[in-house]
Amino acid sequence: MPGIQTVGVVGAGTMGNGIAHVAARSGYKVILHDMEQRFLDRAISTITKNLDREVAKGKISTDDKSLALSRIVSVAQVAALSEADFIIEAVIEDLDTKSKIFQALDEIACPGVILASNTSSISITKIASKTTRADKVIGMHFMNPVPIMPLVEIVRGLATADETNRTTTQLAQSFGKTPVEVNDFPGFVSNRVLMPMINEAIYCVMEGVGTVEAVDSIMKLGMNHPMGPLTLADLIGLDVCLDIMNVLHAGLGDSKYRPCPLLRKMVDAGQLGRKSGQGFYKY
Repeated sequence: MPGIQTVGVVGAGTMGNGIAHVAARSGYKVILHDMEQRFLDRAISTITKNLDREVAKGKISTDDKSLALSRIVSVAQVAALSEADFIIEAVIEDLDTKSKIFQALDEIACPGVILASNTSSISITKIASKTTRADKVIGMHFMNPVPIMPLVEIVRGLATADETNRTTTQLAQSFGKTPVEVNDFPGFVSNRVLMPMINEAIYCVMEGVGTVEAVDSIMKLGMNHPMGPLTLADLIGLDVCLDIMNVLHAGLGDSKYRPCPLLRKMVDAGQLGRKSGQGFYKY
């Protein structure tokens, strides 16, 4: 896309490495930043495996894979992001952490650079208020797994400029994604609808209405969902689900968003889903 050649990505976890993968595959140079080299090494390994999978399925060639990998530079120093033309933050779902990152990015990035957050529920308006460029701060909420899922939820904060919105929408399209614009309310649309469903499914298990398998089977076979809500919760991460429910509960003030006690208990026990090897299912 004209004007944007280098995309910065902050955070090399599941979402960050997925965004880096898609950006690099779409022809952009990518500066991938995380605090420790081991996280960056793991991210490059994951991206390589995912590109290999695309080659095996005939979606890309081996030359495409090599080119994509050659476009990614991994860096442990945040200052390296000063060369980026557009920056996407993809760290943990915590306002304080994101606020500190955006303050740092605001100082490092050139004045015209847009700062986007991959937050799944936190206020873009609050994040933008930590910077001197609130008009250039926007939400760019990718779905997991990023290389496969077509949606990007584009979230406008109170001060987000029309030009920022247009540029971000065009960038998402250049990634091969379908951008859908929403406004800045807790959970936006995706998680305001999805997370209460997952939370209610957990209540069904806690209250003995049905087993984990029964709840998932009913939603798959009866509602035509590709996977059950508890399988999906394990994929997302139960800690992430809890964080989002807490944001919804605090931001909207309605008891219907109260996180299920069983969800809290499982997170306290370290049973976080796929990433910990144990959630509603064993992995």
